[in-house]
Amino acid sequence: MTPSAPDVTFIIAAYNAADTLARAIDSALAQTGVSVEVIVADDCSTDETRAVAESYAGSNVRLLALPRNGGPSVARNAAIAEAKGRWLAVLDSDDAVTPERMARLIARAEKAGTQIAVDNLRVIRADGTPAETMFAERTLQETPELTLSAFIRSNALFEATHNFGYLKPVFLRSFIESHGLEFDEALRIGEDYLFLAAALALGGRCVIEPAVGYDYHIREGSISRVLALHHIDDMIEGDKNFLEHHRLDAEAAAAQTFRTRSLHKGRAFLVLVQNIKDRSVFSAIRTAWNDPGALAHLRMPVVARLNRAMMPLRKLTGADTDLPAIDGTTRSSQRIEP
Repeated sequence: MTPSAPDVTFIIAAYNAADTLARAIDSALAQTGVSVEVIVADDCSTDETRAVAESYAGSNVRLLALPRNGGPSVARNAAIAEAKGRWLAVLDSDDAVTPERMARLIARAEKAGTQIAVDNLRVIRADGTPAETMFAERTLQETPELTLSAFIRSNALFEATHNFGYLKPVFLRSFIESHGLEFDEALRIGEDYLFLAAALALGGRCVIEPAVGYDYHIREGSISRVLALHHIDDMIEGDKNFLEHHRLDAEAAAAQTFRTRSLHKGRAFLVLVQNIKDRSVFSAIRTAWNDPGALAHLRMPVVARLNRAMMPLRKLTGADTDLPAIDGTTRSSQRIEP
């Protein structure tokens, strides 16, 4: 007799995650009201990550030991190909989920007849400051479903009030398989955004659960915290590839135009910051002249040393402004590293 498929497969891409992997796995196994399998795709870790995963043998946890390091998208795609669950839930190796999360999300999605579900996040910082809820419940209650246009617009760089890109969706596996959806293996940043955007562009509907179900741990030095110039270049290329494969309606197309402009403006801003760090006043003026939109980000506060470095440019332009603190709020928790 063939055993029934589990309700959910947790996909954990892991690379040198020995210190946090057990927390992620334990939280997945602690789900109530649903049956669970966990697939850990180890991306050629050099620490004890594989040993941690192997210690769960016999506990509905499987280890996929990848032959070469390919990045999180490669690891996730490998795990999805092996998944048996009706629903797929991506769980980062340094994060955790609440025990009732999957039962609640599946029930909400099935009641709404959607193929995707997301919920609120709790932000936990490594410095021990009190945890925060990323979105006010009222904000999510007022948005019962996440549309493609709202999702794209919220992911405008340094612009959006609520960045839905941080949401951790769960997907009906049959929907993912029927459309042949995969994470973009050429990307190491922004791949989560494009995966959900593609699912929505293909007609997937996404219901929103306002309650917190995902614990998002922020640690210094993670790629999601450090925004470099090449990251923006990768996002621009990723968007081009997305647009080549998906047709957008008028509302989503307008949102994409807004996001594209923000990426180019953000890129110019990082170049401007580097000019300022280098104390290259004339290069900074040239950058600002070529893309005045970069100056829009100068309205927010930033590190004092950058403000000091910016003084010569201020004197020339008469600007009474500060550089932005990109990680000043939870929803834009990135620092600049051109």
